[in-house]
Amino acid sequence: MLKKFVVLALVALSATLSASAPRADAAPNLLLPDLRQAVPGCAGGSSGELPLCTAWDVCPVIDPAAPNGRCVAPSVAKAVRLRFTSAEENVGDGPLLLYGRRDSTKQETMTVRQALRNGTDGSIPDSYGAAQRATGAFTYYEPALAHQHWHLMNFERFALVSPQGNTVVTDRKNGFCLGDRFRVHDIGELRNVPGDTGADAALAKTLRGNMCRHHEPTALEVLEGISVGAGDDYKYPVDFQWLDITHVPTGTYDLVNTVNADQTLLETNYRNNSSAVALAIAWPLGMPGPDGTVPAAPVVKLLRSCPGQPRCA
Repeated sequence: MLKKFVVLALVALSATLSASAPRADAAPNLLLPDLRQAVPGCAGGSSGELPLCTAWDVCPVIDPAAPNGRCVAPSVAKAVRLRFTSAEENVGDGPLLLYGRRDSTKQETMTVRQALRNGTDGSIPDSYGAAQRATGAFTYYEPALAHQHWHLMNFERFALVSPQGNTVVTDRKNGFCLGDRFRVHDIGELRNVPGDTGADAALAKTLRGNMCRHHEPTALEVLEGISVGAGDDYKYPVDFQWLDITHVPTGTYDLVNTVNADQTLLETNYRNNSSAVALAIAWPLGMPGPDGTVPAAPVVKLLRSCPGQPRCA
């Protein structure tokens, strides 16, 4: 049933959007997205104020390698995770629209092209072939239980950073299935938010239900994107939405999320691609011993949030 929905949605989108892509040399007329990184640990759609950043927890787990281990008592845990929701928003002039494609199922990944909306006639490329820009991005089918769909890889990165600027821990998940999951808090200040009709509305309707070819590992094409005024989030209980802090000493750190870090996707503005939250980690009974025993879970406290800033502590 889901497969049928996705196919019908893509057919409807193709029929509504213009089949003739704007020329790449018409750059002044193209409306670009602007990806804004939300503060880690804040629910999608919040302004990033510290009292609103409650979408996180500390989770001791038995298996350090499990993508999504059940939280257990510290006495039986072998690893401790800081789990947090992450979200990216489009506050630009045009939609973020990406098409992935591969020629055969023998290829494990799809190459990605970025499609850009024409500001003069409103047309939006409706296929991989019509999309104007090649990118360095690629998609990969993530088989983990909470995903099982095509991820846009290297779209966002997580890191725990010391006050001296040294990266202490990095993520194990950097792929996302992009769609319109929530409205940004300042949507009223944005131009070109999709209305009820036209190409932008048709695309937004598709992106609201976008599951990135869920349960379709043999798919040859996939669509990913975020409309103007919308955002995509992964909530903290989801696979890989964590950093392993088992061996992180007591201290103050920045939890930093960065979207489009390699700038392979064209945007109007890259200055808001990182957001951070300063936090303190303390081990009340000391850090885990050489045998991996966790004497007690660390106490983590958020100190302040820094929307649009890569440093906070």
